[in-house]
Amino acid sequence: MKFKKSLGQNLLVDKNVLKKILSLTSFKNKKVIEIGSGTGNLSIEILKLIPKKLICIEKDKAFAKNLKILFKNEKNLSIINEDILKINLKKIISHQTIIIGNLPYNISTQILIKFIRFYPWPPKFKRLIFMFQKEVGEKIIANLGNKNYSRLSIITKFRFKVLNYFYVSKNCFFPKPKVDSIVIEFQP
Repeated sequence: MKFKKSLGQNLLVDKNVLKKILSLTSFKNKKVIEIGSGTGNLSIEILKLIPKKLICIEKDKAFAKNLKILFKNEKNLSIINEDILKINLKKIISHQTIIIGNLPYNISTQILIKFIRFYPWPPKFKRLIFMFQKEVGEKIIANLGNKNYSRLSIITKFRFKVLNYFYVSKNCFFPKPKVDSIVIEFQP
């Protein structure tokens, strides 16, 4: 596979981190939407947890094509080859949906804002589990008085409760990014 820097393609390849992310909540019999499925590393692990439905949203045509080949026999999985920032999520989100993603760092705050602006509120989705660049994630989780406290902290906490978070080393990715990451779990 050829990786496109413009799409922020850094694949999480560490199985222990994948399992730690998936231990944050139950996926059994839930509808799951994965943003930026890449080569399917996280998708494969989600399917082991027996979701009701898994929808993979992948912008890159080559990755989407490979996902369709990889998962051709999976009846409870569908692949949408579109840009997450342009897709109408209301059409695919239903009650208690879990949304998960190793977000492209160059558009991660735009994706988060898309969910913050979701209407009507409260939304039908149950949880967001997103991976961000460490510096952005620290602004999201910062509390009043912390040096990272910002508008992003305020608007995120206006809509969401931060349930959990943990850091992920840049060494857990391929190709290796220049920065570490943070996984954050949100609930409306």
